[in-house]
Amino acid sequence: MGRMTRQSLTTSAVAGVTMVTAGSMVANVASYLLHLPASRWLGPAGYGEFASLLAAQLVLAVPALALQTVVAREVVRGRGAHAVRQLGYRCAVIVGIAALLLAPAVAWALETGMLATVSALITAPVLVLLATEQGLLQGAARFGPLSIVLAGAGIAKVAPAVVVLAVGGGPGFALAASAVGTGVVALAARVFADPDPAGATSTPIGVAAVLKASQVQLALIALSSMDLVLARIVLSNDDAGLYALGAVATKAAFWLPQAVGVVLYPRMASPAHSVQAVRSAIAVLVGLGAVLVAVVAVSAPLVPLLVGEAYQPVQSLLWLFALQGACLAVLQGALLSAIAGERTYLAVIAWIGFAVEMAGMLTLASTVGQFIGVAVTVAASTAMVASVLAVRSARHAVAV
Repeated sequence: MGRMTRQSLTTSAVAGVTMVTAGSMVANVASYLLHLPASRWLGPAGYGEFASLLAAQLVLAVPALALQTVVAREVVRGRGAHAVRQLGYRCAVIVGIAALLLAPAVAWALETGMLATVSALITAPVLVLLATEQGLLQGAARFGPLSIVLAGAGIAKVAPAVVVLAVGGGPGFALAASAVGTGVVALAARVFADPDPAGATSTPIGVAAVLKASQVQLALIALSSMDLVLARIVLSNDDAGLYALGAVATKAAFWLPQAVGVVLYPRMASPAHSVQAVRSAIAVLVGLGAVLVAVVAVSAPLVPLLVGEAYQPVQSLLWLFALQGACLAVLQGALLSAIAGERTYLAVIAWIGFAVEMAGMLTLASTVGQFIGVAVTVAASTAMVASVLAVRSARHAVAV
């Protein structure tokens, strides 16, 4: 009986990963198709502005990532759709206000136009609403509909921006079009929601739960995105553009395996399966990361052909960017287990890594190669420590 149950779990996990990977692949391919024309049509300097604003957008959208994990966890524990949607609405309002207040400071720090900055940041509260619906589907293990929403969100975020860029629009108008497309999908995602199952509770959920998860996600996003922001500040405009293109490989290796964490997360939130789920997630992420680094290394010579000879200097460094992303994917798996088991203190490892990375880039790095060298070293060491602690803490929680 135990063997049959384990086989059933394995089969459902593979099916879930396959469906979510398909949706994520569509979204990621769409994202890369945005970077390719943007890098060519805007040039290194304009693309550096565009990419740095996307990174800033991602940092402000941290509550969306955290909210999805909290919603999924609460659905596993029996909370109904009404309670989690009310939480989502409150979080969207908070993030929207923060976006408007922070826009002038971000525009000043990154030396970007106000329209472009506001257009980038105002997408964040829309992503919060979308994350609520995705969390409902994830917690209920409805990975088929979730894959459709993921794919639709990726296309709707990218397609309008590409159209705007094609007709000569700048970063500001492209980012505004992206925000509108994301909003449409957030509204459409509700059609996939099922009625609450019998026994579902509507007890309100405090924003504090999202704040605890947000600091975990913020540490991860800071490690995966702030190097782009620092490159914009420290390096020349052309070098920042080169680094931004190399970071596309980082994003590929970071985001492509995310289906593993999405599918195994509900089991991480279940005490009966948490230890095995954490081990499985980390092992699979390490294997996938190795494959992705090899693929990037082999395909690197194609980069000048795709985006132009101006980006040739970063070609030999692409495998390092991919290695950074692979390490961050492993770190993400470890930190997801921390949120699932409400052991968010593990995020201190990522925060220490972020502090070391910031210090290294500001004091030791002045070239694209040095920047990615610091990033890879920090990502690898942080992922290793966090993974060991995640498995140990999950085992300890079960024993207690």
